Amino acid sequence: MNETPRTPQSFQVPDDAPAKAAKTSTPREPTAVREMERISFSPEADDPFLHEGAGVPAPLPPRKRRLLTLPRLFFGALSLLLSLAIGLWVDQLIRDLFTRSDWLGWTAASLAALALVALLAGVLRELWALRRLSSVERLHARGIEQITHPTRDGARALIGEVSGVLAGRPEAKAGRAEMARLMDDIIDPPDLLALGEKEMLGPLDDKAIPMILNSAKRVSVVTAVSPRAIVDLAYVLFESGRLIRRIAELYGARPGTIGFIRLARDVLAHLAVTGSIAVGDGLVQQVVGHGLAARLSARLGEGVVNGLMTVRIGIAALDTVRPMPFNARKRPAMTDFLSELTRLTNAEKAQDDTIRS
Repeated sequence: MNETPRTPQSFQVPDDAPAKAAKTSTPREPTAVREMERISFSPEADDPFLHEGAGVPAPLPPRKRRLLTLPRLFFGALSLLLSLAIGLWVDQLIRDLFTRSDWLGWTAASLAALALVALLAGVLRELWALRRLSSVERLHARGIEQITHPTRDGARALIGEVSGVLAGRPEAKAGRAEMARLMDDIIDPPDLLALGEKEMLGPLDDKAIPMILNSAKRVSVVTAVSPRAIVDLAYVLFESGRLIRRIAELYGARPGTIGFIRLARDVLAHLAVTGSIAVGDGLVQQVVGHGLAARLSARLGEGVVNGLMTVRIGIAALDTVRPMPFNARKRPAMTDFLSELTRLTNAEKAQDDTIRS
């Protein structure tokens, strides 16, 4: 029973030869690292965080205007030919007047010189207006590019040029001063673009929307009471042209005669591209509602349709001549003008019923 307790003993574990070999050998490099070494990275091209607008589709490139086309060649040659013919006729007229009397010749020469000076001044004015309109279109294209791929230098340059275009507009004076004060304090390009759009273009947008609405009201009333279709067409064309010119002047474009023709063509092209040029009797039922459309007379229905068409032309003019595209501010839509047009139509309908009764 009384056994001697066993004393503790220590045992020496023999060294493991494979373990020593593993310790002395170079550690194996992970396969993923070896695969990555064979791939060359370009941080500017492959880093997704460098492209904030990667998910936004790239804007359509601006339409390239060809300098030489067959219509331009034809009208240019015809204009030069007519100019030569007029010049020869004036020269012969002055010679004939000199043969009759010296004072008649000098009077005709003075009038010809005065007409030439006025013509040159008009040409220079048209060229300046075309240059101003082209600069606004370029700013619009650059604004689309900066919205999709913003950069600090590009945003600052764009805001500065837009401020220069709006230098003559008193509505944008406070916004231009505010942007000049905050230009160096805002680092994020999207925030700079959004603030510039709100401060400088916001007051102009607030003035352009009532301008479009008033034109649509006038077109709706005139076409509803005019007795002839030719009067309707003439007034719609007149009011639409005046609206396009006023909106262009509001945003700093101020087109001349040739510039206005080009601007009107661009507005119609914008309407055609966006699919907004076609209006008909179904538009009233589709937008206004079947109940109101059923209560409208034929003349009032034509007035509503023509008023809505004027609104579309005004919105297209906004999209064309605005120096920056709509981004931070909401783009005007047809529903923004619809309630006023329908209220005007209801008032006309009630007045018509009162007169008939």
